[in-house]
Amino acid sequence: MPTPFKQAVEPAGAAPALGPYQHAIRSGDLLFCSGQIPIDPATPDAPFPPEIDLQTERVLMNVRRILSDQGLDFSHVLKSTVFLTDLTHFSAMNGVYARYFTPPYPARSTIQVAALPGGASVEIEIVARYPNT
Repeated sequence: MPTPFKQAVEPAGAAPALGPYQHAIRSGDLLFCSGQIPIDPATPDAPFPPEIDLQTERVLMNVRRILSDQGLDFSHVLKSTVFLTDLTHFSAMNGVYARYFTPPYPARSTIQVAALPGGASVEIEIVARYPNT
């Protein structure tokens, strides 16, 4: 039986999606991860911490949960997109980001946006590749 064109990825223990979307979609050897915001799965209704470094840490922990669910890690990430509500947070976000990714770093875009869901200050989406598929 052929593999479906797209497969939903919903990691156990992940915070619920805030809309009609999957946490991630696998298509062939690629994983497309929806933008993650700093929702703590243990307390999904709690307000986000105001500090950008704490929000970025939580976002990347959420990304790691999705990657780990699929047997992947940050070394499998090909591309990331970072959305910030304030580009003056760029340096602080980068400090946390650099602890999760190692050379060769994925390609990345960083975009300032007017607002993010739930009042988040940062959102990150990624595209990863499964090895040897």
